[in-house]
Order: sequence, then C-alpha cells, then structure tokens
Amino acid sequence: MSQFTSRRRMLFGTAAVGAGALLAGCTSNEPSDDDEPASNDQQAADDKPGKQVTIGYAGPQADHGWLNAVNVNAKNRAEKYEDVTLEVTEGSNDTAQQIGQIETLINKKVDVLVILPADGKALTQVGLQAMRAGIPVVNLDRIFNSPQAYRCWVGGDNYGMGLNAGHYIGEKLKDKENARVVELAGLDNLELTKQRTQGFDDALKNYPNIEKVARQAADFTVESGQAKMAQLLQAQSQFDALWNHDDDQGVGALRAIEQAGRDDFLMVGGAGALSAFQAIKQDDGVLKATVLYPPTMAASAIDLARALGQGKGISGLAEFEIPSSLTLYSAVVDKENVDQYMSTGFK
Repeated sequence: MSQFTSRRRMLFGTAAVGAGALLAGCTSNEPSDDDEPASNDQQAADDKPGKQVTIGYAGPQADHGWLNAVNVNAKNRAEKYEDVTLEVTEGSNDTAQQIGQIETLINKKVDVLVILPADGKALTQVGLQAMRAGIPVVNLDRIFNSPQAYRCWVGGDNYGMGLNAGHYIGEKLKDKENARVVELAGLDNLELTKQRTQGFDDALKNYPNIEKVARQAADFTVESGQAKMAQLLQAQSQFDALWNHDDDQGVGALRAIEQAGRDDFLMVGGAGALSAFQAIKQDDGVLKATVLYPPTMAASAIDLARALGQGKGISGLAEFEIPSSLTLYSAVVDKENVDQYMSTGFK
C-alpha cells in the first residue's frame, strides 16, 4: 500500500500496489510474426472494451461494514467495464444457501466466478465443481481447502496485519521501561483471528521491554467491542497501548474508552474504516493508527476475473497468465499518511 499510485491504476486495492493496475494494452495472445517475442504489455487486459465476460459473484451477507464494502467494491468495479456483466447472488453467510446460489451460477454457465465463501472449507466442493465445469474461480479472502478449487486466490494478510500492528506499537514504546500492551481480538473460532494474534505476538518478541498483559476476544460488532473493552479497562488500570483487530468493533471500544475517561495509552485499529481515518486525522483521542485489510480486494478480484475471461495477463508482470495467488499488504495508516488513504475508507 505504500506504493499507492492512483485509484485507477492499482492492482491490489489499497494494498501494496492498489486495486486495478491490472491492465495495459489489449491484443491477442497469439505471438507476433516478428522474430522478437511478444511483450506481456501486448497481452494484458486493459480498460478498453474487449471480449464480453459474464462474471458470477457470490459474496457475503453485508452484516458488517467491511463485508458491505467488499460487495460495493465488486459491483462498482464491474460497472466500470462495458464488456463485463455481473451476475450477483443475494449475499449469504449460510453455507448451504451459498452453495445453492453458486450452483445456480454454474448452471447459467457464467464465464468466471468470484466467490467469497461463508466458510472456505465447507464450500471447497462447489469450487471444485465450478472448476471441473470449465469455469475458472477467483477465490476471495477466505480460502478453499484445495488449490484445485480455484484458479486464483486474492486476499488479505492476517498474520502481516498483526505483525505490522505489533511493530508500530513496538517502535512507539521501544524506549519505555516495562511497557504494557493489551489486545482486543475478533472471533477466536476464526483462523484469521488466530493469525492476527500470532503476528502481533511475534512482532512483540523484538521488544523485550514490552509485555502483553491482557487479551479479550470480541465478535466484530460495535456492541461487543464496547462490552469487551469495558472489561479490559476495568481489569487493567494501566497500560500503554491497545491493538484492536477491527475498526467496526473499534467504534464500540472507543465509546467504552471515552466513558471510562481514559486517555493514557495509544490505540491501533484494524481494517481501514472511514471513521478510523477521520479520528486519526483529527488526532485528539487515543486512536493513532489503523492497519489495513483492504476491502478493495473485491475490485481486484473483478479485474482478475475479467482478465481470466478474456484470456489476458496483467501488465507489469512478465508472465502471460495471472498469478495463482495475490496477498495484499497490510499497511499502517497514521496521521502522516492518512490523507493518502482517506478516499478508500469504508463506512
């Protein structure tokens, strides 16, 4: 994300390269008649209309700010292309219902599928079904159990998210003796939560003066964020930093902090909500930074699906095909760079 160019020319959304750089020079994949080999710039998809592609999109139920932003990014990206038709299912967090919706898209013979599964393990079989039917799958974020169930995976770096949060806090507290930090995690039954905590703990190992003294798991809602943060504040009369895994539950956490009248520590959030960016820019509270988990990955997934449907590659890469996986970078946004990311914040 630090290499953010322009919103129109990015590959990984608000990630290391940004959502949509995908594309420059639209010609056939046939080699040229000259002696020189064809350049990938001649083989990559671009914004110019090309072969018509129907993309089936099976996303989540928009019951969370980040999940809603994922769906919005996918739809908005598809609308930018004259040659893309997007077949959208009704978002669902019910595994059986989502499988049925995807099977309907398979039966419609869409050209490409973009799937953010409610449960990657449980939906692996329907991903395999699509691939066996000759429909390439772009697996978004929650990964299927088998690489045979998708042509390309694109998603966030949960371990890296925790790692970067830990290093940011570590650098802020490296000169403080006996520094204490606390963690407000997400849902502990999710692998992504465990990965974020592991990354955070591994980063803190580089700072022997810092001890993590408490951890509470919330469930990614404003209400749980407020309740669990209140418990942390009551149990810990003094600490120096808080890492909160999710900016949605962070709204509740900030309410609890304000109600407790506490301002004796710094807070780092997670995901990249607009409200977090605004608070960071205002810089009159405990929230000093947030670590991105960009929902623009859905826009990148549409770009990749379009390229697959048109038999194209990605400009900037030497290969004629899109990669099998793309992991987004979890950049830290603080008051020094928040203006750069403000337009990507989700509500």
